[in-house]
Amino acid sequence: MKLGLRIDVDTFRGTRDGVPRLLRILDERDIRATFFLTVGPDNMGRHLRRLVRPSFLWKMLRSDAAGIYGWDILLRGTLWPGPVIHESLGDRLRAIADAGHEIGMHAWDHHRWQVAAHRLPTEVVRNEIRRAHEAIAETVGVPPTCTAAPGWRCTPALLALREGFGYRYASDCRGRGAFQPPHGPPQIAVNLPTWDEAVGHAGIDDSNFNAHVIAGMNRDDLDVLTVHAESEGGPKAALFEDFLDRLVAEGGEACTLGALVPGNPPSAGIGRGTVAGREGWVAVREDHVLA
Repeated sequence: MKLGLRIDVDTFRGTRDGVPRLLRILDERDIRATFFLTVGPDNMGRHLRRLVRPSFLWKMLRSDAAGIYGWDILLRGTLWPGPVIHESLGDRLRAIADAGHEIGMHAWDHHRWQVAAHRLPTEVVRNEIRRAHEAIAETVGVPPTCTAAPGWRCTPALLALREGFGYRYASDCRGRGAFQPPHGPPQIAVNLPTWDEAVGHAGIDDSNFNAHVIAGMNRDDLDVLTVHAESEGGPKAALFEDFLDRLVAEGGEACTLGALVPGNPPSAGIGRGTVAGREGWVAVREDHVLA
């Protein structure tokens, strides 16, 4: 029972506060994970414009977003320009590589990619990919070896824009297993629910979330779980520690996503779909439909 552990670092506070806490948790258990880094301006507060959508408002309420993320994250980039993460928090980013974890490129501006990358001019998106890649390489001291689109918002056209950066694999979509899309490197799909997707549905809360995730694992195939520096590296840190301890107790092993890349993955396409508990469309493995 091997679990690919993906850690998304989306914000200034997640980098500053969540990353050190997660590094301690993982080091105490001798676990290595894959960190996908956002390194440009933190404008995540601009997501508040989406509150006019009932589905997004409901997600914010049922997941207690203000309590989990804090108003400094929820307002970042709205009333004043968001800080550039890698310029202020280079020591936090370098600590991830120094601890032996896998370094991936998530985004330059997480909010901008998640809401607009699929409709921005190609030269604008390509420039943001380049800026993020180069900022990570210069700040951390090693180039990112993999990549993952924020919010699983990716299209075949966006995949083509990342060619030439030498990424060994990507994790841009939901579904199950590893596969080779028509463009770009192999994909490692994410099949397990995140905390904010599951909580508030079907009686799921902190008391049974970990059991819910472990019960949903496919013990004969690879599984991938995404956690966030802002939640599992913050208010949900104890819940995350309990999950890792349960996983080990049941004979499971957490590892980097890179450890799951097969030598000859099957071919499959990437399309648009939905995931329960997540607002809007996401990229999905075309031959795998999530409920």
